[in-house]
Amino acid sequence: MPSPIPVERFLPRDLSPSIDLRPCSSPLELSRSKPGSFLPAAGSRRLAVLPPRLAWCRIDWEQVRVLEPLGSGGFGSVYRATYCGQTVALKKVKRCSKNRLASRQSFWGELNAACLRHPHVVRVVAASACCPGDPGSPGTIIMEYAGSSTLHQRIYGRGPPLDKELCVRYSRHIADGLSFLHRGKVVHLDLKPANVLLAPGDLCKIGDFGCSQRLRDGEDPSCSQLRHLGGTYTHRAPELLRGQPVTVKADIYSYAVTVWQMVSRELPYTGDRQCVLYAVVAYDLRPEIGQLFSSTEAGGALRGIIQSCWAPLPESRPGAQEVLQRLELCASVRPEGAAARSPPAAFT
Repeated sequence: MPSPIPVERFLPRDLSPSIDLRPCSSPLELSRSKPGSFLPAAGSRRLAVLPPRLAWCRIDWEQVRVLEPLGSGGFGSVYRATYCGQTVALKKVKRCSKNRLASRQSFWGELNAACLRHPHVVRVVAASACCPGDPGSPGTIIMEYAGSSTLHQRIYGRGPPLDKELCVRYSRHIADGLSFLHRGKVVHLDLKPANVLLAPGDLCKIGDFGCSQRLRDGEDPSCSQLRHLGGTYTHRAPELLRGQPVTVKADIYSYAVTVWQMVSRELPYTGDRQCVLYAVVAYDLRPEIGQLFSSTEAGGALRGIIQSCWAPLPESRPGAQEVLQRLELCASVRPEGAAARSPPAAFT
């Protein structure tokens, strides 16, 4: 551990809610590659296959039609496409010459939620452990198309701030999705507004599972060893920074920062990355709970939940299901309509 640094150096107050300045593990930038450039011709030989447990989601390449690029990041490029006549999002995982292991882990991480079905989790439709036309790629994933808008864009865009009803509604959707993932022994490990899609009907869907980890059968779902340190440093739980085992409570910490962003419309931190990381661990540094959390209805309703969810010790944080119960108390007096409620979730 380095020598202590004065805490006043860590956080300059010139926080800016600019979309271009968001800290991101895989920054979304418009891809310049031509649609369809990596798809095979009919009858192309497959270079790799999925294990038997994932044989149900093998890609039928003849049914794939690429429409347009949506974006690209550190580990992949995403395209809007059609598959078996349905509009989908197709992700080509990039080969990474500097860190091939991380690139492969990103592909398999995306498949951790492949067998799970929930209205607030992006669904995997099909996958392949290869990418015809790019033999160095770890694979291709076809997911449901939930639109191209993210919660990050909604928070920091030019539109009005989220009111209490929307803040609580979105918070409930994300907590509901997390609760389901944790019951399925999946820890996301990179929850943030940029990885939450806003689907038609104003529904939040958790996506981008490239950093996720599935807990082994028979293993305590509250504890597992982290294989690699991924994710976004501004949302990473302090116990992971210390090298301690992964718990589902790491997602709860990231959830608190995400909800804080919805209310504040600020970025969590600016300044030197290493200083921020050290301050989070050594000084329990957190984004500032300012006057906005007392003077606004949304801030007042969510303040206590945020503070409990980013508690320093994982065991002191509530579980996702408990967060959901507390959010029920924060909900608007006017109940949401039946169409806005989540349908029952199921494992398949």
